[in-house]
Amino acid sequence: MSPIVVVAASAGGLEPIKRIVSALPDPCMASIFVVWHIGPHPSLLPQILNMIGRLPVTHPHDGAPIEAGHVYVAPPDHHMTLELGHIRLDQGPKVKHTRPAADPLFSSAAEVYRERVIGIVLSGGDGDGAAGLRAIKEQGGVALVQNPEEAEKPAMPYTAMMTAHPDACLSVEEIAKRVATLCSMRSTVRLTVS
Repeated sequence: MSPIVVVAASAGGLEPIKRIVSALPDPCMASIFVVWHIGPHPSLLPQILNMIGRLPVTHPHDGAPIEAGHVYVAPPDHHMTLELGHIRLDQGPKVKHTRPAADPLFSSAAEVYRERVIGIVLSGGDGDGAAGLRAIKEQGGVALVQNPEEAEKPAMPYTAMMTAHPDACLSVEEIAKRVATLCSMRSTVRLTVS
């Protein structure tokens, strides 16, 4: 089973997302999922990331199969969750006043993929992602947080640090390197933070 990388960002998160995606190698053994708080507004994030990265980036459709070496971005006004082998989209209630929200993605990934998950919380002005990151830790996955001192909006990283007690608080550059290394690994390798 391939590693699963889940990423949460809000205000100030575009540049960190771009840096992480541009560092991903091809081939990549992991599947990457991104929630960026855009609400119902149109999103050009897949097009932007396709211009700078090596991997295909899309808004998935409900029921889409999960493939290694792909980056999936939550579509506008839809929560994105994971089932074994498939992506689910819904317009359920807003979480932390937003849809898409990171907590549903993170919690579903933790429940299904357990120790295969690496969760990342980036810049943002609220607390979304903190509860989901805690769930990832509790299931044996790896929890990483952008250093709040370098985040444009530090509330999301701070809240995640206080709630989830992550494995590491890193610069975006260090996070990008860790994820790139993970993506180069065979799926039999246990995720670690070294």
